[in-house]
Formats: sequence, C-alpha cells, structure tokens
Amino acid sequence: MVILSLVSCSFSVFSPPTSLRLHLPPVTTLCSHGTFPASSTSFRSQLQPLLISCLNHREPALIFRCSCLSSPIEAGSQIESLFSLFRDIGFIEEETEMILAKNPDIKLPSLDKIGARVASLQSLKINGFALQGLIAKCPNLLTSEEFDPIISFLVDELEGRLDPELVERLLSVVDTSILLSFNQKVRLLLLHGIPKEKISHVLNKVYLNKLLYQKSVEDIERLISFLEPFGGIGIIARRPVILNSDLDSQLIPRVDFIRNLSGEDDFATGTVLRRLPAILSYSVEHMNSHVEFLKSFAGLTSEQVFKIVHVFPNVISTSKERKLRPRIEFLKECGFDSPSMFKFLSKAPLILALSEDNLSHKLGFLVKIGYKHRTKELAFAMGAVTRTSSDNMQRVIGLYLSYGLSFEDILAMSTKHPQVLQYNYTSLEEKLEYLIEYMGREVEEILAFPAFLGYKLDSRIKHRYEEKLKSRGENMSLNKLLTVSAERFSKAADNIEIICL
Repeated sequence: MVILSLVSCSFSVFSPPTSLRLHLPPVTTLCSHGTFPASSTSFRSQLQPLLISCLNHREPALIFRCSCLSSPIEAGSQIESLFSLFRDIGFIEEETEMILAKNPDIKLPSLDKIGARVASLQSLKINGFALQGLIAKCPNLLTSEEFDPIISFLVDELEGRLDPELVERLLSVVDTSILLSFNQKVRLLLLHGIPKEKISHVLNKVYLNKLLYQKSVEDIERLISFLEPFGGIGIIARRPVILNSDLDSQLIPRVDFIRNLSGEDDFATGTVLRRLPAILSYSVEHMNSHVEFLKSFAGLTSEQVFKIVHVFPNVISTSKERKLRPRIEFLKECGFDSPSMFKFLSKAPLILALSEDNLSHKLGFLVKIGYKHRTKELAFAMGAVTRTSSDNMQRVIGLYLSYGLSFEDILAMSTKHPQVLQYNYTSLEEKLEYLIEYMGREVEEILAFPAFLGYKLDSRIKHRYEEKLKSRGENMSLNKLLTVSAERFSKAADNIEIICL
C-alpha cells in the first residue's frame, strides 16, 4: 500500500506548490507489492493522477497538465507568462483566473502560439476593450486551430482591410466550420471584380449570418452570372444587400419585370439597375402598381413610363398618394395633357420626388418674382429649379437684386432661360463681377442674353474676351462673343487682326 503524506502544500490557484513533501516507501518495495512498475517514467505517469486526486478541491491545479513533479519551475513560468500576457491585454488577475479555469485548453499550447494569435488580432485593428471582449466571449479563439485559415485569410489575403467590428462579428460565430466557406465566398467576389479596398464596404452591408449560413458559394456564383448582362458585379458593389436576395423568387422576377417594361432591351434595363440598384428591393407587385398608376392617372403608355423610369428610376420608390398624385394634378392644373406631361417629366422628373416643403419654398419664390399660378410657365420654372436647393435659389435671387435687377427683370430672364435660377451662387457671383468689373459691360446686357451666365468663366468667357481684346474687338455682343463656334471665332479674330494691321 502506498502511504502519501502531504505535510505542507500551500500554493495559489495558478502557481506551483511551494512546499510539497511526499513520504513513500522505497520504489523497489512498492514494486514488490505490485503497486507500481519499476520504470520511473511509468511511475510518474501513474502517481500524478493520484496527486491531483488528492488536490481535487483545487481543480485549477490541472494547469500543470499533471507534470508538477517533472518540471514545476517550467509550469510556473508558463502560468506567470500567461498572466502577464493577459495583463497586457487589459484583464485583471481575477478575470484571467476565471477565463483559465473555465477554459483549461488555453494552458495547453505554447505561449508563443498564443502570443502570435493575439498579435494577429491586433493587426486586424482589434485592440483594447474590443480585444478583451472578444477573448472573454470566445476564449478558444486563442488556441483553436479552426481559426487558423480565417485569420490567415484576413491578415494575408485581405491585408487587414475589414472593419474591426466586422472581424469581431465574424470570429464570434458559434459554428466555426462555416468560416472556411466565408473565405471561398469572399475570394469569389474578388475574382469577379470587387476591389479589395471595397470588400469591407460590401461585407458590412450584407446580413452576415445569411451570407454565412444560407448562401452557398454556388448560390453566389449563380446570382453574379444572372446579373452579368445588366452590370453584374458593379451593381452588387453599389448595392451589396442584393447578395442577401433569393435569386429565383426575388431577383429573376424583378429584373424580368423591368426588362419586359423596357421592351426586352438589356442595355436599357442595365442602365436602370446601375442608376438605382435599390430598385431590386421592390417587389414586382409594388413596381407594377406604380406603372399602372402612371398609365391610368397621367395617361402615359408603358413605353413612356419606362422612358421616365430610365431617366429617373426613383419614381418607382416615390409614394403614389403623397407625391405622384398631387404633382400630376398640379401639372394638369397648369394645362398639361398626357403628351406634354410626358415631355415635361422626361426633362424634370425630380418634381415627382422632392419633398413638399422643398417645392412649396421654391413655388413661393417663383410667385414672388412674378410667375402666375396654374400656368405652364410656372410649371417649367418649377421643373428648372428642382435641381437646386431652396437656399441657393434664394441667394441667387438676392444676388440679381443686389446688382440692380428688379423682380420683373428676373422673371423675364428666367422665362427666356429658366436655368438662371438654378446656377450655383458662388459661380454666378464671379461671372457677374467679371462682366461688370473687367469687361466693363452693363448688367442689363444679361437681360438680352441670360445664357451668358451658363458658360464657364475661365475656359469660355475669359478666353474669348481676352482674345477679342488682342484684336480690338471688345465691343462684340455677349451673344456673338460666346455662341459662335471655336473655328469661326478663330477666323474672325484673325481677320480683325489683319484689318487692324
């Protein structure tokens, strides 16, 4: 019989025994009783479980992997280094003890391997509290070889480009076996043309769980192939959430609806999808209800509806009752029939989608400068100012007034050239200053030729004027100065220069 006497055994939860005395009969005697074989190695391997059994009230002693008899100093050094590593991460001693107690496998690998894993996570920009939280939630992340492929992929192939929050969500998955398919799916997206610098944006926009658990590599391949004739990967790059859509029940019916409306024109269909990839978020029923509304209430044909959709796909997302109906009623009150309404909406479709506040402010400015209610002139002016903000429009009107023009002058200019109310305020101010200060002209000249305000200052206005100065043709009208072709302008300048000589 083996007599074990633990005279003194005092040690902390995670440090080797400081004093451990065993009173044993000689080994040969033990062997003679048939208790242990003579081999010292075999002796240790059988004695260690017995020792740990005696210490089972301090279960964490298993951190020594039952080797405290063989190398207690080495084991203590390993544990102390672990505590130091966890302390550097931000854990206090009690938190480290809890993690190691609940996850004994952390103590099995070499410290170098654990340190390398921590360094890899930090290279993925997971630091501080984020790193603490991830390790506390998934301690096996430090040791499990199942994470090796995904971490290597994130660090080496994606070059750490994913957002840290996305990496945390990815490494927190319960079923680590699916991480290998994640690598394959991302490689597929990169192969089809998603730039590495945009892959984080794409993956941030998709539902990660659906991409990981519900979409196979083959599903993604089919989806990309189907969209290829219409813009393919470019559409996905702009609207990554398309990857979450079901190809057969959602994408194919929706694309087919748009394609049929276009007269089976793949290029035109692709233009719509590229301009507004989000249109694929709407059901066939939703899109059809908008098309039928425009056909019935505005009197448009299917072909005309598609041409409007082609120019402005957002018409499909616009509320029928809050926006489409009142805007079409407004155009009818202004005297538009179906053909003229189609022409107007093809050029100014934004009028259908802008907010009520936006349009009401602009309508107030137009009425203030002299436009009459329920007239086509008012509607055309409204169409022109849909492309500018209310603030810019107000500042532009104020600028004209500051140069001595009246409301009547502004009305006359905008009736002749509606764009004068939508030009950028800063650019407009520079052109008026050049016209008055450098060209020596009167502001009233723009009443005769308001299109002057639409030409580029440096490349057209300054260039033409300076060339005319050289040939003493500074008195040429603004219209003639800017509207003649470059070839004719050059010839005219040469002829004037010859005459002057």
